[in-house]
Amino acid sequence: MPNLENLKKQAKVILRWHRERHYPVAAQIRWHLPRFLNMPDSEILAASFKLSDAQEMVARQQGFDSWQALKAGLSTTSLKAKSSPPKPTIVSAEPQLFVTDIKRSCEFFREKLGFSLVFSYGKPPYYAQVGRDAARLNLRFVERPVIESTVRDREELLSVSMTVATADEIKLLFLEFQSAGVAFHQMLRKQPWGAKNFVVKDPDGNLLLFAGPAN
Repeated sequence: MPNLENLKKQAKVILRWHRERHYPVAAQIRWHLPRFLNMPDSEILAASFKLSDAQEMVARQQGFDSWQALKAGLSTTSLKAKSSPPKPTIVSAEPQLFVTDIKRSCEFFREKLGFSLVFSYGKPPYYAQVGRDAARLNLRFVERPVIESTVRDREELLSVSMTVATADEIKLLFLEFQSAGVAFHQMLRKQPWGAKNFVVKDPDGNLLLFAGPAN
């Protein structure tokens, strides 16, 4: 947001340039002030030009019709900025997977997918978090599956999507999981929308999408 005091100084500089017959300012005056539109540089620099004229020129440069409109606009913007609360920023997301055996799930993510255990809670554990790089997944114990397996597979109801940055990385990740004996719901393939992805099925049937660019 422009500072009013700086704009006042800018207007005084324009006025001084006009008084000193600084030719480049003539073109700016002609462009922004309609009453000087058809005048050559020499006539503009010889014409009467006051501080109010310079202020009007600054106002028009900022998108206002007059200096008064500029001051009113800056005042309103300032009040809005002061009254508006700071905007919160979401820094991460942690999908939650429903699993019937926390220990088995943690072992799967560690041994098959290369995740690390971030924490485990409860005796026996009923909640845990695993992570790899910037990805975090929360594991929540349930006594029985919350989604019928045939419906999930038929509709391809994904539980989480994770991405890598390059085409080489998605291929390497697929080969890594393949070597670890991971069960795939969908093998690595290129999609019509310009991505390559594959889908892993965890021990509870949760579908985990891994994606990256195709090229």
